[in-house]
Amino acid sequence: MRESGKLLGSVFSMLDDVVSEGISTMEINHIVEKFIITELNARPASKGQYNYPYVLNSSPNDVVCHGVPNEKQILKSGDIINLDITLEKNGFITDSSKTYMVGKVSPIAQRLVNTSYDAMWEGIKLVRPGTDLRNIGCAIQKHAQSHGFSVVKEYCGHGIGKEMHEEPQVLHYAYPSTGVILKEGMTFTIEPMINQGDRKVKTKKDGWTVVTRDKKLSAQWEHTIAVTCDGYEVLTLRDGELLQA
Repeated sequence: MRESGKLLGSVFSMLDDVVSEGISTMEINHIVEKFIITELNARPASKGQYNYPYVLNSSPNDVVCHGVPNEKQILKSGDIINLDITLEKNGFITDSSKTYMVGKVSPIAQRLVNTSYDAMWEGIKLVRPGTDLRNIGCAIQKHAQSHGFSVVKEYCGHGIGKEMHEEPQVLHYAYPSTGVILKEGMTFTIEPMINQGDRKVKTKKDGWTVVTRDKKLSAQWEHTIAVTCDGYEVLTLRDGELLQA
């Protein structure tokens, strides 16, 4: 899992110089696929999962998640876009996503992106043996709502390892019942989707793309986390994030 996560982190480091005005989301998909296979000698785990034909999800602006790459979808200044990528190395899978800001974005877009990133970390920092998963969801929701944003409830984090989606489910909001109690060795994702406006979403006719019902912006960040003997390890940590950890 550490090896897979380190390689996936390097994919995002590569993309920092790729995501820019004028590039299509399909071109980004092709660049990522070539990099994972040729440079990293690994497998893009999303391709073929649930018959999905691409190696990433590209979710710009009001797309909450599961956006499909398109050669006609050209990035422009002011866009925000989440790129969600999975990678398998030697039988183990990790999952991560990052929301990029293209060119000059609006103040509200920048605040939403930053808040969603910080909300993810509010959840991550609580990971340790004995923690109730419910506490992680509470912390994420509290942070998002304190900045005037809402948390999508239809999608959640998940256990991950030899399969992309395993137990437990990691909800990003408060709920009344007791959740799973964390134990050393667990690996799972934390990936809150934070909306500018209302939390309600809908799926487009393509069967994949999920958008905000009010057409306002949405942002997401994701890391794969391991529970250690006394805390956590972020397996997909990227360059420049060490101080955040």
